[in-house]
Amino acid sequence: MERLAITLLFSSFGLLAQGLSEGRAGSRVRAVIYEDLQCSDCAAFRVMLDRQILPKYGDRVEFVHRDFPLAKHPCARPAAIAARFFSEKDPKLGMDYRRHALATLSETTEENFHQRLSDFAQKHGLKPEEAVAALTSSKYAELVDKDFQDGVSRGVAHTPTVFVNGVPFVETFTFEEISKGIDAALAQAK
Repeated sequence: MERLAITLLFSSFGLLAQGLSEGRAGSRVRAVIYEDLQCSDCAAFRVMLDRQILPKYGDRVEFVHRDFPLAKHPCARPAAIAARFFSEKDPKLGMDYRRHALATLSETTEENFHQRLSDFAQKHGLKPEEAVAALTSSKYAELVDKDFQDGVSRGVAHTPTVFVNGVPFVETFTFEEISKGIDAALAQAK
């Protein structure tokens, strides 16, 4: 039932899912990741995702990214909005920006955020002023806010929170722990 609700939610909000998914689209096993793009635990999870989880499960599991910018991180919401902008231009570019934001979070400040965003846009062939202007777009802000409210309604309070077919893994967990959860979900899906 939860899978049906998530599918209906995604089809109702076109851009919500656009560019926010990795792995096997349409898989019966889904990992829904609530992340904050200025969170060090999310950055560590991103490394785990790229180095261990996607290589092992990417051909069998869909990994859906949802924005959950925490108020204590002043660049998290603008980064999430920017990621939506890049995802609309090219889903791969949106995911690349998410990786970039998490990989460089220790170098990014409120003072240099716009410049770093402009640099990323220019490096990828987009007009920097369009990327910065997107930060004031109500369209992208509403998508980020919708993800956040959905997370709150699911009990999310910390990032990352990953739901593997509804089973939560919160903040700091090991590859072995989430791997067990994914393996169980895959076995159940057979």
